[in-house]
Amino acid sequence: MRIAHILGAAALALGLAAGPAAADSPSPSPSQSGSAPTLAGTSFRTATEIEQGQRATASGATGDYMYWSFPADAGQRPTVHATVRLPRSHAAQTWQIDVYDGLRRRQACQYGAQTRTAAAGAASVDLACVLRTVRAWSEPWANDPLPGTYYIRLTAVGLTDADLGLPVDAEVRVDAKDIGGAAAVDGSLARPLVPGIAASSRTDGTDEKDASASSAVLSAVEPDGGWSSGWWSDRWVWTAVGGVLAALAGVGGYALTRGSGRPSRVPPGA
Repeated sequence: MRIAHILGAAALALGLAAGPAAADSPSPSPSQSGSAPTLAGTSFRTATEIEQGQRATASGATGDYMYWSFPADAGQRPTVHATVRLPRSHAAQTWQIDVYDGLRRRQACQYGAQTRTAAAGAASVDLACVLRTVRAWSEPWANDPLPGTYYIRLTAVGLTDADLGLPVDAEVRVDAKDIGGAAAVDGSLARPLVPGIAASSRTDGTDEKDASASSAVLSAVEPDGGWSSGWWSDRWVWTAVGGVLAALAGVGGYALTRGSGRPSRVPPGA
């Protein structure tokens, strides 16, 4: 009975501890407000903002650069999908998607068809880029993906003169998988890497506090529930669960090995 009680208490502790972790880490969901964007930017500053799970479309021409931006928080592994619908008649074309972080550093794709060549006359071409997991903190010299705004650039490379300016339709979508405590690190950024510009200068005597309050943020999109990027992660839950299980195992082992606790009988005349 003692062993059954110990195992029952361990299972209860595991369920109570794991429950809040699952509730605090919801998966990204598509935006429920507003319609899907139908335009693409032509530079980093004019990139069209999209949310995770939101499908965006745009019309353009071969030779153009198309830009979109999206938010990615710590512990997420974003995947960028892009589809380009080509005109009926065209030569072989090579299309490419590049992803940049908030510091405009190009981020490598873990896997996926980042560059793909469409054969002559092909109706469309599909591209994909799975980024590395976003870290809450990184060394200044590292190129690790960090929380903030990310940019998608879609373009055709190596075009012939005959194919320049042909009309195309593009569709992009960003999904993210929540990796959780497996990607947690001991540290966090003070603020996510979201581009912004100071609306006023301190040369006119304005103090630093007032200047920071009047700054204008260029990117308004953020993950559902806001930016986390804090010290908390579900690995703390599993660490606590491991400690509880270890303590219960110690109590159970002691209960099995300590014996009845009564002194053994001494034979008469010994």
